[in-house]
Amino acid sequence: MASLETGAAHQSGENTSWRKDLISQLRDRNRTQTQCFYDLISLHNRLFDNANTLRGENLQLSIANERLRCEVSSGTPGSGANAALEAKLLAQADELTMLHRRRGEHTQQIVDLNNKLQEVIKELQAKEASLAENLEVNIGLRSEISRYVTKERELENINQMLKDEHQALQLAFASLEDKLRKAQEENRQLVDRLIKYKAKDAEKMNEENDNFLNESFTSPTAFLMHTISKFGKRQAKMQKELEDAAKDTRPASPDRVSLKEGLLGLPTSVPTKVSIKFNAHEGEVNAVRWSPTDRILATGGADRRVKLWDITKGGYECKGILVGSNAGVMSVDFDSSGQHILGASNDFASRVWTVGDLRLRHTLTGHCAKVMAAKFLGEPSKVVTGSHDRTLKIWDLRSRACVETKFTGSSCNDLVTSDGSGSTIISGHFDKTIRFWDTRTESGSNDIVLQGKITSLDLSRDANYLLSCVRDDTLKLLDLRMKMIVASFSADGFKVGCDWTRATFSPDGQYAAVGSSDGSIFIWSVTTNKIETVLKDHTTAVNFFHRDAVTAVSWFPHGTYLASVDKAKWATIWGDHV
Repeated sequence: MASLETGAAHQSGENTSWRKDLISQLRDRNRTQTQCFYDLISLHNRLFDNANTLRGENLQLSIANERLRCEVSSGTPGSGANAALEAKLLAQADELTMLHRRRGEHTQQIVDLNNKLQEVIKELQAKEASLAENLEVNIGLRSEISRYVTKERELENINQMLKDEHQALQLAFASLEDKLRKAQEENRQLVDRLIKYKAKDAEKMNEENDNFLNESFTSPTAFLMHTISKFGKRQAKMQKELEDAAKDTRPASPDRVSLKEGLLGLPTSVPTKVSIKFNAHEGEVNAVRWSPTDRILATGGADRRVKLWDITKGGYECKGILVGSNAGVMSVDFDSSGQHILGASNDFASRVWTVGDLRLRHTLTGHCAKVMAAKFLGEPSKVVTGSHDRTLKIWDLRSRACVETKFTGSSCNDLVTSDGSGSTIISGHFDKTIRFWDTRTESGSNDIVLQGKITSLDLSRDANYLLSCVRDDTLKLLDLRMKMIVASFSADGFKVGCDWTRATFSPDGQYAAVGSSDGSIFIWSVTTNKIETVLKDHTTAVNFFHRDAVTAVSWFPHGTYLASVDKAKWATIWGDHV
């Protein structure tokens, strides 16, 4: 029982406590919310009390007025009293009029104060809404600040990592410089020794020549055989040089003067129909290139592979698949001997394979964005790459290192080398600019600005002309000797399909070919600036049709047929026969 009483008392205490808390909170809220209107309420109450007082006085005066009127009408008092009462009545009437006037003024004040109260309430509501909006903006800004702080920390970590990497590279560079100096010194010593050996060989040769002149042949036949032997060696050497020269099948250039006078080499035949078509990759095909020595076609695709195709006897055969890339391949290039192939990839790297054994030989990492173009630089041991990280990098495959970095200021979409020694690099960029770089200096010069983003570059064989594909749906022909545009090619229906659409010269330089976004291939005559033909696959089968944008074209070095690839995994060989 006691416990019940204790529990009841405890419960009663709790009920009393929450009631007190509730009353206290209500009083606080009432005090907070009425504080700003306290003066207005006091004034209103005061005016209301004055109005009540005046109403009571008015009532009393009305009663007294009636009473006096009754007395006047009854004529009980005398005339003097009547005059006094009339005067008093007039005074009371004036006072009543004044009181009515004051009452009207007070009523107007109450109305004005009520209007002012409503305006203050509206202003308070607007400020509360503005406060709520500012609070939301403040919350958003705080979250954005925290996000930027996090990003700043990440950038600081990346910066520190880059600093550490830069320091490590500086140490490695210093070590390599030391090795280079030692190698140069060793090379100088070897050259000195070689000169000495050459001098000794020359002395020995002179001595043998003297002995040869002094000795007498036993017969004229022996002397004749000796002469024939020397002549045969010279003839064999000359024959070997002629064979090496015959293997040089690099593409020709569209020199306008030489075109009018006739070009040396095999003339190009413009294809008219599809000869071969096949599925080249499991996704988009981004690049295509013919081997300079064989009927080998290289394609690079979004499936991270480079594939080699043997195009002979009216058919095709896959000769090998080059693997190692971790993203789509954007560019392929053969060296001058056709023994090595170079691929640029979206995984920020470029790779070199040997064609004979399909082995990966070099992986060139160092860019911090996707690599759009890679070319051999004059010799098979040097490579230049262009990336979306706004740099060009020159690589020495013998040391497997980047030997020079050029900062371009804009993403690079394609590049070419303008001479056999690889001393000049031409790059096309996202900012509509073609830039020229001398590998012997650190900076570029004589930039050319076009009307759209540059998607590809192709160089004539004599390095006098440059063909550029531009996103304003035109091809520009530039004379590099004058650094100016000499021709522009466009047509109804021609539209550049992507930022890596590749255009090409024909081997004899008479034509320029490029793929369009509708699957067509436009071929212009360089000499007349007119369309030579528009290639369109009209085969009835759905699978045999360039349905998507043509990304790249490549002309066979002997000019007999043209290869094209598109975004729908197809490769097409155009020509009357293969």
